Amino acid sequence: MIAWRLARFDELAPREIHDIYRARAAAFVVEQACAFQDLDGADPECWHLLGRRGSELVAYCRIVPPGVKFAEPSIGRVVTPQAVRGTGLGRALMREALERVAELWPGRAVRIGAQSRLERFYQDLGFVTASAPYDEDGIAHVEMVRPAAGAADEGGRAAG
Repeated sequence: MIAWRLARFDELAPREIHDIYRARAAAFVVEQACAFQDLDGADPECWHLLGRRGSELVAYCRIVPPGVKFAEPSIGRVVTPQAVRGTGLGRALMREALERVAELWPGRAVRIGAQSRLERFYQDLGFVTASAPYDEDGIAHVEMVRPAAGAADEGGRAAG
């Protein structure tokens, strides 16, 4: 069972902040061998979604308000530790994040900057590719948009 917690940055406990940065560094810096500025100044503006199994952080993403990264709300820094990948937890994290975005900004589309290798994963969640591939910190990315809730069918895919 996953216990989800959504909090503004100022509401996070020091241990939560430690666990978040540890998970992000493990996945994005160490595993991907990518030196980049993870602390980009956006965290204090964002909502943070943490998924815990007991005391262990097993899923995390940040929910970015409109106007911080894109005109639309966004979901970023999506991470699950290596030990739980392939269990469906990443999909559960994104579904939870999309529900929270819909609560915070009803009727809004969601835009993300996705690693190109994960394009199919996000398409399965209703996102549509909205840009040509681009390089971000040495990794191929694409922008993707998920239409507002009223513009999607029950399966989460864009209508039409």
